[in-house]
Amino acid sequence: MKNIEKDRRNFIKFSTLGILGLTFGAGVVISPHLLQAEMRLRPPGAVTEKEFLALCIKCGQCLQVCPYHSIKLSDLIKGHGIGTPYIDPRERGCYACSAVPCVLACPSGALDHKVEKAEDAQMGIAVLEFPNKCLALSNTPVPSGFSKRIHDFTNNQNNITKLEKDMLIKLDKFEGKQCTICADMCPISNPLGAISMINSDNGKKPEVYEGCIGCGVCEELCPANEPAIVVKPRLSYEDYYIKGIKS
Repeated sequence: MKNIEKDRRNFIKFSTLGILGLTFGAGVVISPHLLQAEMRLRPPGAVTEKEFLALCIKCGQCLQVCPYHSIKLSDLIKGHGIGTPYIDPRERGCYACSAVPCVLACPSGALDHKVEKAEDAQMGIAVLEFPNKCLALSNTPVPSGFSKRIHDFTNNQNNITKLEKDMLIKLDKFEGKQCTICADMCPISNPLGAISMINSDNGKKPEVYEGCIGCGVCEELCPANEPAIVVKPRLSYEDYYIKGIKS
């Protein structure tokens, strides 16, 4: 509840500042950044961005039921969808809960109730965007203390769940080993349908498949200082890997 209230306070604060700014700054051109189309990662089941922004009532119900603290509320600084839920995958990806509680909790249809299991969601697509940073490709062992960032985020929550604790225990076991984190920590029930490690010239590298839903866990858990693998929101496997659409 602490982080939900924090998000709500930020929403109110930045919304108020935005209204005051518009009131006292009449005639000033609004920043194009605030008007640009949202290209952030939305929770599972999110309808098209235009529909999502129209349907979302900013109730925060999806935040309250997420057992991994994956969902946040957007404030004025982050674009025009103020108060709408999104996921910052480097901070905490979506762990593809089997019952997709965020979808069930959505009262407005912004998260489509036809999405009955995580595999039905299409949030985005994972891409090995920066292969030069990939530890597996350079055959570099996972460094000691690599998971501190993820532990710190989790410990900042006031109601840490057993699911989060179990995830951390599993993650810590990769320390000192060849990196296969993005494939082995993939939350999709059949990881080989989403991502796997394949042989390369120098070591191994992740390969993404059609089963990837763009949950962002691979980006969150990537042990590189900056993630080698990232999620492209709102794109499908076909969009990126077949049609060549990059953004």
